[in-house]
Amino acid sequence: MSPEREIMSYELFGVAARELAQAIADSGFKPDVVLSIARGGLIVGGALGYALGVKNSFAMSVEFYTGVDERLPVPVVLPPVPNKLDLTGLKVLVADDVADTGETLNLVKEFCAGVVAEVRSAVLYEKPGSVIKPDYSWKNTSLWIEFPWSVQPPVASRS
Repeated sequence: MSPEREIMSYELFGVAARELAQAIADSGFKPDVVLSIARGGLIVGGALGYALGVKNSFAMSVEFYTGVDERLPVPVVLPPVPNKLDLTGLKVLVADDVADTGETLNLVKEFCAGVVAEVRSAVLYEKPGSVIKPDYSWKNTSLWIEFPWSVQPPVASRS
């Protein structure tokens, strides 16, 4: 892994989220709900929801990364899982911080398929190796990204 990193500050996140929201608005897509992929997507989804005036929001927890550039063989949905009935017929914007392999984003879009009226995805960063092309992305990079919310270790231990 290259020691060079993509660094995102909270200030840059504010700019990126606003520009991403503007791209979504400019496209004419008007989501009924923002479905954020936890955990990094929660922050992105909240910012997009505010910027787009969308109050209805859901979260879906998916575990894939276990460390820097370390992941499980496949992404795993963690409970509680959103009720598909609550999404039926809605226009859904799936939000995440990065489409790295794209496997997590693909899993959530497949979860929505056949249930929602329309599903589109928005990420801050898109990587060239992603198996799925997000509908909206703020920036393309092949570098490891240091987000301000995940670059430091937790303040408390879970053990």
